[in-house]
Amino acid sequence: MALRAATAGAMAARAVPWGMRRLFSTTSPNSFMPPPISALGNAEGTPGREQAPPSTNLFVSGLNKRTTTEKLREAFCQFGEVVDARVVTDRVSGYSKGFGFVRYATIEDAEKGRVGMDGKFLDGWVIFAEYARPRPERTQPQNNMPNSNGYNSYGRS
Repeated sequence: MALRAATAGAMAARAVPWGMRRLFSTTSPNSFMPPPISALGNAEGTPGREQAPPSTNLFVSGLNKRTTTEKLREAFCQFGEVVDARVVTDRVSGYSKGFGFVRYATIEDAEKGRVGMDGKFLDGWVIFAEYARPRPERTQPQNNMPNSNGYNSYGRS
């Protein structure tokens, strides 16, 4: 009986295509090696991105689509005085886009809120809090010259 099981196992191994054996093999020299920790970015926070400088404004990601501004404010007010909280919503559906902003009165309160809520659950989802990056400056178009088809961005010239 043991001989029959051993030959059945060997036949099954031969029946598996070579690509599948190589895919699931752990002894192959071409097996997957994860990137080194240094390539993942900063020690805390989002991989591959620098952490923004401390400010009173926090960026909160990973929100449930049913999360409201009031729920966001309630969750963060336990760490300090919240000046403003806003969940960014879709114009059509009115549901959350999955991120929002919380502004504290002081940088110390913002630090407590960031540390206290980063990786915590809100409405059943794990949220991530980090310092918000300042908005980049928007540049105005340099010229209103017509395109090659005779139209500019405002219609017929």
